[in-house]
Amino acid sequence: MQTTLAAFVRDTAHGKEAEAILRKCVHCGFCMATCPTYQVLGDELDGPRGRIYLLKQVLEGVEPTAKTRLHLDRCLTCHSCETTCPSGVQYGRLLDIGRGIVERKTTRAAGDRMLRGLLAFVLPRRALFGLLLGIGRVFRPLLPAPVREKVHPRGAVAGAWPAPRHARRLLALSGCVQPALAPEINAAAARVLDRIGISLVEAEGAGCCGALRFHLSDHEGGKADMRALVAAWAPQLEAGAEGIAITASGCGTMIAEYGHVLEGEAGASRVAAAARDLSQVIEAEAEAIGRLLPAGRRRGRVAFQSPCTLQHGLRVRGVVEKLLDQAGYELTPVSDAHLCCGSAGTYSVLQPAISTELRSRKLAALAQGGPARIATANIGCLTHLQAGTATPVRHWIQLLDEALSESPQE
Repeated sequence: MQTTLAAFVRDTAHGKEAEAILRKCVHCGFCMATCPTYQVLGDELDGPRGRIYLLKQVLEGVEPTAKTRLHLDRCLTCHSCETTCPSGVQYGRLLDIGRGIVERKTTRAAGDRMLRGLLAFVLPRRALFGLLLGIGRVFRPLLPAPVREKVHPRGAVAGAWPAPRHARRLLALSGCVQPALAPEINAAAARVLDRIGISLVEAEGAGCCGALRFHLSDHEGGKADMRALVAAWAPQLEAGAEGIAITASGCGTMIAEYGHVLEGEAGASRVAAAARDLSQVIEAEAEAIGRLLPAGRRRGRVAFQSPCTLQHGLRVRGVVEKLLDQAGYELTPVSDAHLCCGSAGTYSVLQPAISTELRSRKLAALAQGGPARIATANIGCLTHLQAGTATPVRHWIQLLDEALSESPQE
């Protein structure tokens, strides 16, 4: 795609990166077939190709409008188009650059600014979010339906977290909202890893990964969160921790970008290289896990919802399914498994109509095989899906922990 960037961006690092991305696009339209928002809305401008045209215009000097911003806001950043693109267009990076420019050049309505500011202030602050969630749970029956849906009821008891006792040590991301919404996820991961001789520990100060604020176009705020995480983890890696196990694929996708987003900053690339999704960590230990699993036990039907951040962002596909199968679970079919469930961080709050429609479609696809439970790999997807179904939704590591708990060695 030929383009002539405007002077305000032409000689900047972002401008050069954006131009290189734009030149890769050949207008083929393959991306439109796998774009969730285009599937729902049917508008060219609500698909990757249309948004690329809008971004190209902005970068060439056309003043963006509220309508421009709306079409960009509606993007889930699910990266499905990147998986589909035969030319390797890094649409997500282009969108980040373009959203930042559009945010500076347009003015949002007061209510929209207030909501986004509230989300950016509360969600990354673990203690504040936990406090407000606790209050919301107490008064949940009295809340309006849209708010009540977001106040996720208390989940399972976290259970024991084994004390560090092994020479091998991995770091865990406690994160921002997961400790309040589902502390049982990291505890289950710690128990599974402990059984195979790896201690999972949380580093003090390892909070939000930065994705929440960064994707709300508060790039500097997001980078501040990233730097704090690097500062918490880098010394631990220097002290012998062999890596970082991420239990939320949304966070994992953001952390994988640290070397690029924080280019040249001390520790950023090392942290990015050391971080792996938990499924990749467990896959590498599959033989040890297999020796602990009760032989021949069938554990019921499970539908796996592969988060966009796992299959499109991290490009990890089929790994969780193999692990669940190894543990004795029967995986049910899921049609259109590449499409987003509509969670996408704060998207379900900011674009509730589209998000709810995508969730309904995803739940219908997940239900087609009659599963007893739904498994996923991201806290956002888990809470979003659970709000729309009576079928229990769990992180897949909880199911693996459950299977291992029946081992004769326990």
